[in-house]
Amino acid sequence: MNLINFILSLGVALLAVDMVSGADLPKEKGTYAIFNTSKGTIIVKMLEEKAPVTVNNFIGLAEGTKEWTDPKTGKKQKKPFFNGLIFHRVIKDFMVQGGCPVGNGTGGPGYAFADECYEKGEQVKGNVNDEQTAILVWTRILIPYLRQYNGNTPSKTVNQIYKDVTLQKNGKSIFGKTIEFYQKETGNKDPLYKQGKLLHGVSYGTLCMANAGPDSNGSQFFIVTKKDGCSWLDGKHTVFGEVVKGMETAHAIENVKTGANDKPVEDVILKSVEIKRVK
Repeated sequence: MNLINFILSLGVALLAVDMVSGADLPKEKGTYAIFNTSKGTIIVKMLEEKAPVTVNNFIGLAEGTKEWTDPKTGKKQKKPFFNGLIFHRVIKDFMVQGGCPVGNGTGGPGYAFADECYEKGEQVKGNVNDEQTAILVWTRILIPYLRQYNGNTPSKTVNQIYKDVTLQKNGKSIFGKTIEFYQKETGNKDPLYKQGKLLHGVSYGTLCMANAGPDSNGSQFFIVTKKDGCSWLDGKHTVFGEVVKGMETAHAIENVKTGANDKPVEDVILKSVEIKRVK
């Protein structure tokens, strides 16, 4: 290829990138994620006010500014996370899921962070003497601590409570101590709040975090394709975006042929995720 042809081909390539990047963005002010897939493009408006931590995490992974650990090598790195991954789980009339670096739903970025499903209610302090407070302590303080040590923590008290809760199927063994005790025991300094109003339902066209239970968010996400939404998931999955264009692409993905574990027979690739800001 001579120099002129190379320059011309480079210009065409750059023009193509610009066309995809622009992707008919809405004029409404906000931050948008452009999902460039092998089936087409999906544009999502990020819900920065409702789920700021989740949105920042997603943007950091997409742009390569947030450090993550490669599950295949164990090495920490900063580079665009989502480029080239597949939609590993697809269920018709439900959702399409991606964001797993190993392609089977077991991988993540090497860390986990809390849900953003509800507004913060009143701060809770002092004695744990009711079921609701015990559940808060369990989900917000003890579970993250147990997960950190794979169920065998340095705290004999926490380990015993874990055994009791799993056997008794209730939180009564958490009673009798203070929230401050549990915070000190686990090194968790975050204030504990009662559950406020639901921030956003898991409705049609929403971008949500996939998880393995409370406060286990990482990189996996799903887009809801069920027309009447998934109300049974409200409060269990953080909603951090809404599709504003490209639901036909999401439906094209949900309709591909799947095999074991709802995995597409032929890979549906997430070529890239671009972040665009409209001011």
